[in-house]
Amino acid sequence: MTVVRSTLPDEARRVSSEALQETLIDLLGLSLIGKQAHWNVVGPRFRSVHLQLDEVVSSTRTHADTVAERAAALGVPPDGRPETIAKVFSLPAPAEGWLRDSEAVEVMTDALGAAITRLRERIDATEKADLVTQDLLISITADLEKQRWMFEAENHPRES
Repeated sequence: MTVVRSTLPDEARRVSSEALQETLIDLLGLSLIGKQAHWNVVGPRFRSVHLQLDEVVSSTRTHADTVAERAAALGVPPDGRPETIAKVFSLPAPAEGWLRDSEAVEVMTDALGAAITRLRERIDATEKADLVTQDLLISITADLEKQRWMFEAENHPRES
């Protein structure tokens, strides 16, 4: 059943909807990683890292909503169900239990880096298919790169 009919040609809609769905999963996963680290971070930089993690969670949740609404606008139902995320999510995540502040920063740096790499691939894939979706992915990438930079700076120089 199609509730909304897209103005995009079928192939462009397919490419865009795949990019949006994959991005939705990465963003929802990043928000879960950020919250898990937020609840379990310990160490001398607890407060600053704790607050920074909440910024990432808020940002990724907002972006996830925008991505899902873009998919819906194209006539594609977004799928953010827990079982969907669990089935295909593959970004680096923290181990169970307490997390040293430096480890939380490293996990977030790595997870954001992996998400950014995949976003850049989707930016390339949507270049001819749908410039509006591409523009959305570019703006999300810019924000995640800023978040990654802030985490990377927390552990400079990187601890061994």
